[in-house]
Amino acid sequence: MKSPVRSLAAIFAACFISAAVFAADPSGTWKWTLQGRGGGGGGGAPRESTLVLALKDGKLTGKLTTPGRGGDPVSTEISGASIKGDMVAFTVEREFNGNKFVTKYSGKLSGDTITGEAESPGRDGQTMKREWTAKRAK
Repeated sequence: MKSPVRSLAAIFAACFISAAVFAADPSGTWKWTLQGRGGGGGGGAPRESTLVLALKDGKLTGKLTTPGRGGDPVSTEISGASIKGDMVAFTVEREFNGNKFVTKYSGKLSGDTITGEAESPGRDGQTMKREWTAKRAK
């Protein structure tokens, strides 16, 4: 007769493995729009971002493309990307005029939507936080 502790451990292990197998897959192309400088009060035109994610062998990779100065698109490989359950996180590092800027993105994946927050350096050393909601392109 099996011990109840061993049986319970086997059930937990099976549930854990099942959860990993059925974890959310963020692979695909994601798009969202942020207001430009000055927000919606006429300060800046909306800026569309495109994020392409790929999950392969448990490793999340991708590229973020945003409009740069002058409107030309700027593509940057993401780093430090992870998916844990339905939570996605990654970092984007860019350089402008010799200064390095790092933005940390995190969000919750729910079907074809990622809702989250981006943190980047603001003026006067303050951290600027923005909400973002991306939709998977079909």
